[in-house]
Order: sequence, then structure tokens, then C-alpha cells
Amino acid sequence: MATTTQTIAAPPQIQVSHDSAYIPRGSVTTKLQFYQAPADGSTPFNYVESPPEGQPQRNFGDTDLRVTIHDIRGQESSFNIDTNAFVTLTTSPSAEESFTDDASIKENYYPEVEALLLKHVPGAKRILLFDHTIRRATGNRNPVTRVHIDQTTKSATARVHHHLPDEAEELLKGRVRIINVWRPLNGPVQATPLAFADSTTVKDEDLIGIEHRYPDRTGETAAVQHGDEKWHYWSGMENNERLLLECYDSEKGGRVPHTAFVDPRSPQGGKERESIEVRALQKLFQSDERLK
Repeated sequence: MATTTQTIAAPPQIQVSHDSAYIPRGSVTTKLQFYQAPADGSTPFNYVESPPEGQPQRNFGDTDLRVTIHDIRGQESSFNIDTNAFVTLTTSPSAEESFTDDASIKENYYPEVEALLLKHVPGAKRILLFDHTIRRATGNRNPVTRVHIDQTTKSATARVHHHLPDEAEELLKGRVRIINVWRPLNGPVQATPLAFADSTTVKDEDLIGIEHRYPDRTGETAAVQHGDEKWHYWSGMENNERLLLECYDSEKGGRVPHTAFVDPRSPQGGKERESIEVRALQKLFQSDERLK
């Protein structure tokens, strides 16, 4: 079945010419892509690699809706990961410089991420980093411009069993969280910044499980229908800044829809955004005392 995209008409924006070094700041109104259900009512799915013959890459569509995205620059202390399910941090320069070699990233950058989480996430006792993604305009992984959450309760539980099979049942008796640690590689960010919604404004009924079909297994992510969520971004993120986005919390239920977005104020000739996210598809950690 072909996918469809519904576009909601909006008044034209006044285009302002900026110098190529311009960094967009402040609130902005722009379009985000939200979930549109399959027309036949079938279970929504997405094939991670090439689909079987006769099957579409995915069977659901997108709805483009205009939302206002608020800049949290200067208001960082108003948010925390236990309440809003995101937090901002400023760190020292990384020992990893090029971010072109996976082995070097794991050797140099992973320990920094682990130390960051242990220090700044309340109750963290143990960290398991098991994946990362580099996004570059010249690479094969571009910024994702569809509102989503990387994990659901179903897939988060499966992650625990997949990576820690001998301990999973005991770990799941305590608190398990999955967090995405996001940073730019060529800051300050001028184009396709990351938008994220305050978890307290997101309704469960607006989250839809999407079968994420791999050749050897089926995972699940969450698509998002537009509701009353409040959207934010952190303007002009620098290389020493980190954004922690919680995708799953077994105790408090925190989860943050997020997406790259096209900022109409981005300057012509400016830098295309490059970034890395270390994730569980992220990180999975547990604060229960049994893990000491």
C-alpha cells in the first residue's frame, strides 16, 4: 500500500536573508511530521532494510502540521530528566575528535558518556551503552524528520532481555531507564536542529507502536499523533553541550517524542548539522540497589 502525506495549508512566512554564520535563536513556528494511520486499519510497520517483494517500505503516512517550538537557551535550569524526561548539560571537550571510527568512538567517547550519566542522572548505578549513530549530510544516516520515540514499553523490555538475558528478569523488578545522549559534532547548530517534547505534555493515547522489522527480528518504536504536547529545542548547540532524552522509564513513565526539523531561518551557505547519539538503542541503566 502506498504511503500518503497530508499537508495542512499555512500562511507564507517572510523570508529574511542572513549571513552564513547566523545562528537561529528564539521560538520558531514550522512544520513537523506526525503519524497518519494506514488507510486500511492494519498494524503499522516499517522495514529497516529492503522489504520483501510486494511489500512497501512502510504502510503508514505522515501529516505535516505547524507547531511552535520554544527555545530553552537561557532557561535550561527549568527542566530536569525526572520530571520533563530531558535535561541539558555542558561538559569538557571530548577526547574523541574525528568521530569517524567506531572502535575509537567506543574507546574514547563511550567512557565519557558513561561518566556523564553516572554523575547527572539521579540513582544511576550501572550503565550499558550498546549503540550509537552518526548523522552527517554526506553519510548514509541523515537527520530523521518524523516525530518518534525510539522505544516503547514492549521494545524496552525486549532490549533488556536481548542484552542481559541472564539478569533480565531480576533487573526488570527494579527501575530501568533508556536514555539517548545527543550532541552536535560541528556546532554551533545552524540547520536541522533537534526538537523534543516535554514528557508531561504527551498523552499515552497519542503514541502508536510501529513494528520495526529487521531481517532477523521485529522491534518496536513509537510514532506520535499531534496532541497538546509542548515543543522545545536548544538553539545553537555547541560541541561541548549534551542533550539527554529519556525514551523509557519503567517507574515514572518518562518518554520524549523528538525529531529533526527544518528551521526556515537557517542561513544559506551555513553548515549542515552533524551529530552523534549514543543510545540504548541508547543506554540502559538501572538504579536498583541489587546491582551494586
